[in-house]
Amino acid sequence: MPMSDPYQAPDFTVLVTVLFTGLAALLGLAGYLASRLTRQNLGSRTPPTVWREMSLTAVTGSLALYLWGCLHLVFLERQEIGNECAKKAEGVRVAAFHGDFVPLRLVCRTDADRSYTVVVPGYLNPSLAVLLLLALACAITAAVLHRRQRTAKTEERPTL
Repeated sequence: MPMSDPYQAPDFTVLVTVLFTGLAALLGLAGYLASRLTRQNLGSRTPPTVWREMSLTAVTGSLALYLWGCLHLVFLERQEIGNECAKKAEGVRVAAFHGDFVPLRLVCRTDADRSYTVVVPGYLNPSLAVLLLLALACAITAAVLHRRQRTAKTEERPTL
């Protein structure tokens, strides 16, 4: 049985695909949010609409941040990754490295059984988690407010 390569950089094809599809989604979301800033839309906003747009803004920010992290990885060669791992390991031999997309990271493992994350900024994954939780909270608030608004309208309608 052949051993797998312990030095696995993130797959370039997957990384480029993620970047291009993510960029298309980012441009679509940004375009939608920009279209909501017209005078006609600003005057007719309901609380559920505001919360929904806040949720989409947080999603857009998290997508932009994720793509920023991917850009840190896209042009790295195996040798450059090895050099970054060696710097972080401070003289201990690097036994392996691998990349993950969720959470976005490049992990180096040393012979001393220690792991280090390199290249991807340390603030990236915690910031993504906060933005996505914010998006979820805003989406839930929008759904609850929308349901209350619909319920109030049906109660106001006279029955025949």
